[in-house]
Amino acid sequence: MQPVPGPSPSPDTRNRRTAPARILSHRSRSAAPLSAGGAELLRIIADPATPVFLTVHAGGRRRYCYWQPLDDRSGRGSCYVALPTDECDALHRAGRIALGDPVVDPARTIYRVRAADTRAGTTRAARREARTA
Repeated sequence: MQPVPGPSPSPDTRNRRTAPARILSHRSRSAAPLSAGGAELLRIIADPATPVFLTVHAGGRRRYCYWQPLDDRSGRGSCYVALPTDECDALHRAGRIALGDPVVDPARTIYRVRAADTRAGTTRAARREARTA
């Protein structure tokens, strides 16, 4: 007795099997969870009152920093604060932060660093509001 071949998988069944892989490939690079340090850096960079800059020196050295204003209560501040370069570069590679237009100097190039908008629904909502307005 030979086994009776069953029905071949329908296209829907095949799509269900491969759907998770497709969904994962469509997720943005920023879907990876942040470390505690990365979350704190992203909070600092996203704060509009704290402009963060990336300086790339002629030799290739990179430095992320921001100006910390003087705090009258604690007496601290009024200085540049360097951010961990490795963690900031990881945020940039993950698409969590974006660099602005470069300001080029013979010895260095400076970029404004901003938090990238990683919310998927924001652009859809903005487009929907633009259509209804």
